[in-house]
Amino acid sequence: MLEQVIIFTILMSFLISVLLSPVIIPFLRRLKFGQSIREEGPQSHQKKSGTPTMGGVMIILSVVITTIVMTGKFSEMSVEMYLLLFVTVGYGLLGFLDDFIKVVMKRNLGLTSRQKLLGQVIIAVIFYIVYTQFGFSTEISFPGTEWSIDLGWGYLILVTFLLVGGSNAVNLTDGLDGLLSGTAAIAFGAFAILAWNTMQYDVALFSVAVVGAVLGFLVFNAHPAKVFMGDTGSLALGGAIVAIAILTKMEILLALIGGVFVIETLSVIIQVISFKTTGKRIFKMSPLHHHYELIGWSEWRVVVTFWTVGLIFAVLGIYIEVWL
Repeated sequence: MLEQVIIFTILMSFLISVLLSPVIIPFLRRLKFGQSIREEGPQSHQKKSGTPTMGGVMIILSVVITTIVMTGKFSEMSVEMYLLLFVTVGYGLLGFLDDFIKVVMKRNLGLTSRQKLLGQVIIAVIFYIVYTQFGFSTEISFPGTEWSIDLGWGYLILVTFLLVGGSNAVNLTDGLDGLLSGTAAIAFGAFAILAWNTMQYDVALFSVAVVGAVLGFLVFNAHPAKVFMGDTGSLALGGAIVAIAILTKMEILLALIGGVFVIETLSVIIQVISFKTTGKRIFKMSPLHHHYELIGWSEWRVVVTFWTVGLIFAVLGIYIEVWL
């Protein structure tokens, strides 16, 4: 029965995402919600200017509708599900505001870094307050061992760091057609398996709903993309995957399963530090996916390579958690 629910959930989420596209994509195009391409980016990306963005609305609507319908039909809304939806919608709204400023108000950088950070922190703090009020553990466990440590109030710092850092890391990965959609589907799929293995079925259901939604979105986001998810989608996905890691007590494992997001973020940090200290750039451009573009890789080759790396990280994460 539970297996059927999971299968039906992913199919429903996929179909909703696909069926929303003929409505939302033309709507975004009519409103001229087109992506502005930064001049300092790869020149090959300039032809993408005007492609509808804010398509992350499709993903969020699909996830929200699917999870509410499925939990209402087969169980009751749990605290875990409310927390997951809160973070996803909260970060999605923050990203929507950022996208709106970019495309409507023509400010290419959107929200200022301080404004975005403040919003991310507020959502993280609210998540932590609700999380602890309902008695969830503030311990962290070390994968493959029996070691654990209770951080107490320090867990607030960890939650805030993970939600802010994770959402930004996922956001940085959204730079090529289909890149984030594919890597997100793989990472959420891994957490769905792990949540199922630990009998956290609500979290597993939510995870597969995200998988279905991003795969449905990928139909229109694969190269050449008909729509971009924008910060609306990337921040929502980043917040969601971190929330899943926290609720499944796999905070440390998140760094491995989300290894592609970590590498992309590190490439930006390394590039900035190197340029500010030595005046030299380690990569031709950061995040890392742009570096490979500029050394001659096709966009599709970069995307498939990153998907493959993401799959390897996901398999390693599952292996460590389940079999070690």
